[in-house]
Amino acid sequence: MKTPPQKASDKAGFSLLELMVVIVIMGILATVVVLNVLPSQDRAMVEKARTDISTLEQAVELYRLELQAYPTTDDGLEALVDGPSDAARAARFPANGFIRRLPADPWGNPYQYLHPGEHGAYDIFTFGADGRAGGEGLDADIGNWEG
Repeated sequence: MKTPPQKASDKAGFSLLELMVVIVIMGILATVVVLNVLPSQDRAMVEKARTDISTLEQAVELYRLELQAYPTTDDGLEALVDGPSDAARAARFPANGFIRRLPADPWGNPYQYLHPGEHGAYDIFTFGADGRAGGEGLDADIGNWEG
């Protein structure tokens, strides 16, 4: 005995159960991806800060070699781009500066500079994700004194 033919509309589409299973699977996959990607992004931001600080440190050393002194705390890292405020040293400043432009830290804040530094001849550092001194994890300060 043959079954009677069904209407096309009875066969088309997905059931509610099938849609719910697909949505649950997509949710689980999205959770796994987010849990694996976010820590990598945090590590990448810390590494970018360390790389930027290393580049700024090299520029400060070039500044010292050419101008026989480190930039002052008042001149800050801007002295690497714009030149020193001291007219005698400004004459020896290269036309293109020691660095093309100052990077912001990965969290959008300017890098900090102290001369003399608390950890060495000068300190170049970022306050981390929270933008305040101290902290732990992503909020920890990152500076050129770290090995």
